[in-house]
Amino acid sequence: MKRALKPGVILFLSVLILTACAAGPNPAVNGPDSAGFFLGLWHGLIAPVTFFISLFTDNVNIYEVDNNGNWYDFGFVIGAGLLLSGGILGRKARC
Repeated sequence: MKRALKPGVILFLSVLILTACAAGPNPAVNGPDSAGFFLGLWHGLIAPVTFFISLFTDNVNIYEVDNNGNWYDFGFVIGAGLLLSGGILGRKARC
């Protein structure tokens, strides 16, 4: 006979697993030479090339850890979105 887990135990285990994956504070954020919006935009644009290079070397990362926070993230998402979703290299509509 199988015993089912109680809903409270399932909830506790779910919260424990989700909190174990949460990101902690980054002490490198907002340093004097932090990457900003435009560097995030550039990193987003070159993300596919950087990803390929990062597979073979330990000195190259896709995402700059020493950034100024939300503005870098915004630039990175815009840059990756322009390239990866077809904003720059997308097909033109035929008339």
